[in-house]
Amino acid sequence: MAGKTRIAVSGAAGRMGRRLVALTLEDPELELVAALEAHGNSALGQDAAVLAGLGRECGVKLAERPFDSLRSLKAPSNAEGLGAKADCIVDFSAPAGATERLGEAVELGAALVCGTTGLDEKQKAAFAAAAKKIPLILAPNMSVGANLLFRLTGEAARALGAGYDIEVIEAHHHNKADAPSGTALRLAEAAADARGLNLKEHAVHGRSGRPGARRRDEIGIHAVRAGDIIGEHTVIFAAAGERVELVHRVGSRDGFCAGALRAAKFLAGKPPGAYTMAQVLGL
Repeated sequence: MAGKTRIAVSGAAGRMGRRLVALTLEDPELELVAALEAHGNSALGQDAAVLAGLGRECGVKLAERPFDSLRSLKAPSNAEGLGAKADCIVDFSAPAGATERLGEAVELGAALVCGTTGLDEKQKAAFAAAAKKIPLILAPNMSVGANLLFRLTGEAARALGAGYDIEVIEAHHHNKADAPSGTALRLAEAAADARGLNLKEHAVHGRSGRPGARRRDEIGIHAVRAGDIIGEHTVIFAAAGERVELVHRVGSRDGFCAGALRAAKFLAGKPPGAYTMAQVLGL
């Protein structure tokens, strides 16, 4: 797609949102056209670049999330019926906010990159339906390393076979609202798919009391919440006398944000559909 990709950042006052704003403003291939937050947020009206800690103004003020705040991004329709000034909305918010962004993206005809986790089945179905109208990516983790880990987990589960127990352990900061993380669930799904198992039937979320001996077809999933841990995921494959561990640790949020903005560039100009981070990263 010629020209800059125009980005609207949803959840712009949050930790991820502020880094998305900063990295968007630093990228010559991107243009920040909106920074959105919820009604009543104390950051509303502030300059997005100042809030992101860049020490300068960019002229984009944080606006409320409702669709009226995005109507100003809609250019006059041309002969081809195109109208959205925002090529892509990038969202890292709560599940309710993510589905609201989804509806706005469909109305605007803009692409959507969503890294929000904790969606229920109804919300996931809404994303699947919207993919018939707009290009979108819904991914639990947008870093290159984590997406490589998804693939490696599946390959390891196939290669090692049923003789190896599988446990997934994830750790995040104490403010993370959902557990287990979307990344941990995706890792467990990758392992289950490789083994031909239905994760819903074979997942064990933590253990307590006297659960008895571990079934060989269990996939354990465990969540740790402590301090300011940004994100750590470990997949353990263990058999008698041998253990294989795949580990991904995050030292900053920039990896997630860079992946999300890379996805936004990828989606710009694409036909409607549900795309994946594996496609974006060429994995």
